[in-house]
Amino acid sequence: MSAPITVTHRHGDHVTVEAGGVQLMSYVYKPDPVAYESRKPYTHPLRTLRGRRVSGYRPADHRWHKGLQMTSSHLSGQNFWGGHTYVPGHWYLDLPDRIGSMRHDDFAAFTVDGDRLSLTERLTWVANGGDEWARERRDIVVHSVEPDEGSWAIDWGIELTNLRAVPLEFGSPTTAGREQAGYTGLHWRGPRDFGGGRVLGPGDLGGEEMMGAQAPWLAFVGEHDDVDAHSTLVFAHSPENDRAIHESHWFVRADETPMVAISWAFFEEFVLPPGESFTYRYRIVVADGAWDRDQVTRYLDRHGWS
Repeated sequence: MSAPITVTHRHGDHVTVEAGGVQLMSYVYKPDPVAYESRKPYTHPLRTLRGRRVSGYRPADHRWHKGLQMTSSHLSGQNFWGGHTYVPGHWYLDLPDRIGSMRHDDFAAFTVDGDRLSLTERLTWVANGGDEWARERRDIVVHSVEPDEGSWAIDWGIELTNLRAVPLEFGSPTTAGREQAGYTGLHWRGPRDFGGGRVLGPGDLGGEEMMGAQAPWLAFVGEHDDVDAHSTLVFAHSPENDRAIHESHWFVRADETPMVAISWAFFEEFVLPPGESFTYRYRIVVADGAWDRDQVTRYLDRHGWS
């Protein structure tokens, strides 16, 4: 049975969700102070129902990694990911004039219904220099806060429309020539103590096999410092993503830099023509304990998409 939530909105800054005295998440849409980190909304901290933090923020290795956030590492020559930019033949370079941003415009809808938060945010993707390149509708739903299962969930949807007179070209470092670096799209950075975590997929998939693989879901199991405990995050595609503009692959690292990205342009670029839109929808489940494949499968079977 889903538990009630408490939602606090500090206008112009962030939205927090609490349950059972624990702040489960904070969605921060106030612009970051550092343009080089690609100003855009992010969700941090993420916590389990027992209060264990499962997101990282501005780690020393990548200051632009901030919890859970939408990114686009290579977009028509601009970087909406943040930090250094991969350039073929030159590795990574600091190119601040290529760093774009995602501007929060307003909330078109904001509803709290006992055990569920639903918000629709309107954003504009702004290239370095100020040109408006894309309009985004972002739908975020927090739901299924279930103490008996030790879990809760976020559904995250994006509809992106090209505002330019020319196509938008979406890629990644891998499409630019670097192997196994297909990161772009919705990205989660885990806390430092999740380094060495376990990666699971459907069937026999798991571990390093999930890098660049296609599968309906991926689970990341991490072990915490300070307490004798594990937590699990499950990342899942909505069924309609099978009909999306471009097929997705998983980007995952589990050692020193624990992270997962649901990459929409891992191996191949795709284009969005002027005036046209694309949509994707995902689910992120945050759970106490070390879930196995059977637990993940049972959960996803019980919690359908609407």
